[in-house]
Amino acid sequence: MTVTPFLADAIALTDLDEWGPLAEATGDAMFTSGRTLWAGEDGAEAGVWECTAGPSDWVLEQNEFVHVLSGSMTVIPEGGEAFEAGPGSTFVTPLGWKGTWIIHETLRKLYVLY
Repeated sequence: MTVTPFLADAIALTDLDEWGPLAEATGDAMFTSGRTLWAGEDGAEAGVWECTAGPSDWVLEQNEFVHVLSGSMTVIPEGGEAFEAGPGSTFVTPLGWKGTWIIHETLRKLYVLY
């Protein structure tokens, strides 16, 4: 029997696991927490991720689908145009994506790494 991960209200979820400081932070320490809903082969996974405010630089080793639930951030792709992402925003960063995320207040997102 295959299990179907289900989360009724990702915004109201209060029992996230502490995932520690964000390695990509470029300013003051940023702290992460979350819940993995599914993990597959080759690092593929889906879940809820939360992070405190601050700037961070990224070089992605996987594709990532992002849907912002709460909070906001400025996404600055290397060599591309910056955009604001807040509740309801959805975007995809492809394998090898480089850029900066400036999280303005604690951000919670749904993510899929593949």
